[in-house]
Amino acid sequence: MMDFAYWLPIVWAVILIAAISIYVILDGFDLGIGMLFALERDPGRRDVMVNTIAPVWDGNETWMVLGGAVLYGVFPGAYATLLPAFYLPIVLMLLALIFRGVAFEFRVMTRGTPRERLWTTGFMVGSGLAAFCQGAILAGVVQGVTVTDGAFAGGPLDWLTPFSILCGLSVMCGYALLGATWLIWRTTGVLEASCRRWAARLAVGLFLCIVAVSIWTPLLHAPYLRRWTAWPNMLFVAPVPVLVALLGGLMVMGLRREHSKGPFLCALGWFFLCLSGLGITIWPYAVPPGLTLWDVSSPPSSQFFQLVGTAILLPIILTYTIYSYRVFRGKVTETDGYH
Repeated sequence: MMDFAYWLPIVWAVILIAAISIYVILDGFDLGIGMLFALERDPGRRDVMVNTIAPVWDGNETWMVLGGAVLYGVFPGAYATLLPAFYLPIVLMLLALIFRGVAFEFRVMTRGTPRERLWTTGFMVGSGLAAFCQGAILAGVVQGVTVTDGAFAGGPLDWLTPFSILCGLSVMCGYALLGATWLIWRTTGVLEASCRRWAARLAVGLFLCIVAVSIWTPLLHAPYLRRWTAWPNMLFVAPVPVLVALLGGLMVMGLRREHSKGPFLCALGWFFLCLSGLGITIWPYAVPPGLTLWDVSSPPSSQFFQLVGTAILLPIILTYTIYSYRVFRGKVTETDGYH
C-alpha cells in the first residue's frame, strides 16, 4: 500500500493546478479586456468594459499568490530550480501587472486630460505583456530546463524559443477571447455586438493555436509522445481533443444564436481542457524532463502542516470570491460608473 508521504505531493499538485486554473479563469478575461481596448476606440464603451471588472479585479491575483506560496512551501526544489530559469519573464510579468494596475486607477483619475491616453495605453500594453509572459513561462516549464545536481544550469534566455513564443501568443489570443465572451455576457447594445464579432475571429485563432501547440508539445520529449500515442493511454487521452472540437462547435452555435453565457462557458472549457492536456503530458514531473513531484517536495510533516492551514483558508478565499462576483452580477451599461 502506498503511504501517506506518497499521496501528499499528489494532493498538493491538485491544489496547485486548481489555483492556477482559477487564476486563469478570473484574471484571464480581466487581462483580455485590457487587450481588447486596442479594438474598441469609443471612450464611453471602453468605460463600460472596465466597469464590468472594476468591482472584482483586485482579488484575482490572490490565486497567483496562492500558487506561488504552494510552489515555495511545498515544492521548494521546483521553486529553487524554476525561478532562476524564468527570472526575466517573471519580472516582466510582475512589472506589467503593476503598471497595468496603476494605469487602471489613473486612467479614471485623469479622464478628459492628455494623460488619459498614456494610462489607457499602459493598461493595454500591461495586459498584453502579462498574458504573453504567462504563456511563455508555461511553455518554458513544459519544454524543460537544464538541471545539474538538482539546480538550474542553463542560460537566462533558454526559455525564449519558437515554442514559448507560440504559447505566449496563444495565451494572449485565449485571454482576449475570454474577455470578449465575458463582455458578451455582461454588456448590451453596440458593444455586445462588437464583442460577438471579435469573439468569432478570436475563437478561430485560438482553435488553430490549440491545434499547433497540441501537435508540437508531444514532440518535445519522448515521454510526452508516449503519453499520447502509446496503447492503452490513447483510450484515456482521446476525449480531450474530441471535447475541444465539440466545444468549438458549441461556441460557434452560441455566437450565431446570440446566447449570453454560452460562449464564455465554452471558452472556459477550452482553457480547462488545455490545462488538463498539459497536466497529462508532463505528469508526474514537476521540473520536466527529470525531476518528479517527490524529488522536489518538502518533508511530509511540513506538507501536512501547510495542508491544515490551506484547508482553513481556501474555503474562505472561495467564499468571498464567489460572493463578490454574485453581488456584482448582471449587465453593465454606460449609466453605471466606477469611482
